[in-house]
Amino acid sequence: MEPTSNEIDREFRFFRAYKNGHVEKFYTTHKIPPSNDPITEVQSKDIIISSEPAISARIFLPKIHDPTRKLPVLFYIHGGGFCFESAFSPLYHNHVASLVTEARVIAVSVEYGLYPDRPIPACYEDSWAALKWVVSHSARNGPEPWLNEYADFDRLFISGDSAGANISHNLAVRVGPDGLSGVKVNGIVLVHPFFGGLKEDDEMWLYMCPENGGLQDRRLKPPAEDLAGIGCGRVLIFFAAEDHLREVGQRYYDELAKSEWGGSVEVVEHQGESHVFHLMKPDCEKATNLIKKFGSFINQK
Repeated sequence: MEPTSNEIDREFRFFRAYKNGHVEKFYTTHKIPPSNDPITEVQSKDIIISSEPAISARIFLPKIHDPTRKLPVLFYIHGGGFCFESAFSPLYHNHVASLVTEARVIAVSVEYGLYPDRPIPACYEDSWAALKWVVSHSARNGPEPWLNEYADFDRLFISGDSAGANISHNLAVRVGPDGLSGVKVNGIVLVHPFFGGLKEDDEMWLYMCPENGGLQDRRLKPPAEDLAGIGCGRVLIFFAAEDHLREVGQRYYDELAKSEWGGSVEVVEHQGESHVFHLMKPDCEKATNLIKKFGSFINQK
């Protein structure tokens, strides 16, 4: 007998899955077009990286004071539990634009495939393809003029929040100790990172990733050899004290610190705040602190 439309298979934090294959997400994502900010003079535009699979990005350029001075590149990966949110949403457009203003970077905010339309590992593979697209500009002859003209490919940073922080770690592992030809990944910034260790979230991730390695999947729980091979010399991790992911983030930090990686890792914790508070309250003092610390990490000599 075929399952009826209202028979529930599983229900998780972000969605309900029915036995007939339908998935009901609990969050909708609003998208806004790119724009030129008249106050900060940050420009943004959308670019297509791949049509099949569909991968795109929003690229941001700060006000240019000296055309001869190259700018660091920030490769940003939005959060959203691998199943919602967007590089084009107001939350992420405004957040990345704030980082661009503070840090004076060119930012590429990737729009990757989400569950259920494109189950995990699409998010990892799309982000990797987008990163390689950025790297393809290192000889100054890529398809995007802003990257060709203004990017300093010796100062590339990878960052994301929540699920995006998890993807950022996994990209840094793929970069590896040998790096990427033509660029130097200086560091990664993980904001309120998601990793395995909480039963409900683990089960949701495994459900969204039909081909998985179980609870010990290296994308969920990075093994020592992956941590030792992270392809950069510096890591900055932001924690929120009231975040339900605080404990799993701490475990990641502890394992990284005792690994054979050899780089430097720094932690900033905001007391009394919960998961991605800086997106929900971007004007609060602690969110401003996060943006400023993020910028100083990028521009650290």
